[in-house]
Amino acid sequence: MAMDAIRSHKLRSALTLVGILVGVFSIIVVMTAMKAMQKRITNELDVLGGQTFVIEKWPAVMMGGPEAEEKYRRRNQITYQQGVALSERATLAQHVCIRRGLWVDEMSSRFAKGPPSVGLSGETAGSFPVQNWVVQEGRPLLDSDIDGYHDVCVLGNTLAKVLFPSCSAVNERVKINGINYVVVGVLEPKGAMAGGNQDNFVVIPITTALNRYGAWRWGVTIMVQVKDSSHLDDAMDQARGIMRVLRKVPPGSEDDFEMYTNDSVLDQINSITLAVRIGVTIVSSIALLAAGIGIMNIMLVSVTERTREIGIRRAIGAKKRSIMTQFILEAIILCEVGGGLGVVLGIIGGNLAGQLLRLPVVIPVDAIVIGLGICSIVGMVFGTYPAYKAANLDPIDSLRYE
Repeated sequence: MAMDAIRSHKLRSALTLVGILVGVFSIIVVMTAMKAMQKRITNELDVLGGQTFVIEKWPAVMMGGPEAEEKYRRRNQITYQQGVALSERATLAQHVCIRRGLWVDEMSSRFAKGPPSVGLSGETAGSFPVQNWVVQEGRPLLDSDIDGYHDVCVLGNTLAKVLFPSCSAVNERVKINGINYVVVGVLEPKGAMAGGNQDNFVVIPITTALNRYGAWRWGVTIMVQVKDSSHLDDAMDQARGIMRVLRKVPPGSEDDFEMYTNDSVLDQINSITLAVRIGVTIVSSIALLAAGIGIMNIMLVSVTERTREIGIRRAIGAKKRSIMTQFILEAIILCEVGGGLGVVLGIIGGNLAGQLLRLPVVIPVDAIVIGLGICSIVGMVFGTYPAYKAANLDPIDSLRYE
């Protein structure tokens, strides 16, 4: 009966649905985009696991505007020598990774040229266990490679297949930015993630990278892995004390470096997105409020138009609660149709926006449930008065109504 009532007044129903559709769409599209961003960040942080923390000059999530950015910019870089000293003194650390991301302008082998977007990073031997890199063929970087500034490299799986399509890459030579390197290992594949390919990179000794590219003045990132997550806090306290001594931070002054874990970054991201979600929900609620008033108006008109029908139903034994149920359900279904369209369009819009930012496709189930639940509440609240009015019409007067 509710669907028949909607179909019998298509234009009026469509105009009423627009308000609900806009309100739900705005909620779902933002929730979808936020969910995609959170998924990407979570995937990228999962490589660290729960036993690793990072030490950097810059925070993982920067807040505070230009003033905060200027404060972080004025900090001294974390140097390779500080990373080495930390690895020697941090007794609670199982592995320490010192790394610096660089770039590849051109890469090739005797068989093929590399793709245009190859990641290059200078790493230490500890980078492999810390970042869960498993060597499929050959060997990882060794301490002797780091100490000797060797021209060797380890290839990601996809990159190795591109450069050496018909033979093993191990012991072959590749040219990176015009300089020859010997391939000593190939990593196991990890596949695509967050719109990219995490096997499309090359690793060289960090000393070679810093020396060759004139980057000793650049800062490095230090990643520390402990044996067990229960020792993480103690290891972080120890590392903080060592870094403060190495960087000559006066007692009582705040750290001039950042330390963070997966959980701390995710907490920051969640707090930021929570504020955005609350703001969007408040703004969308205004649209839903206006839509609810429109639904109440439509239902009051419907009660007037169907006064004689209501009188006939009451005359043949329909109870007040039956009449109320009928009109409340009509209001709820009217809201749910608009809400359903808003959900579909919101998911499509959010994922299209995510694709522009190379984010993964997501379907925010929690936001869908919340959106449809809100629609039901709006229909129930704003449909109650028209339903009450319909249920309390006098049957005799209703039968006489023309």
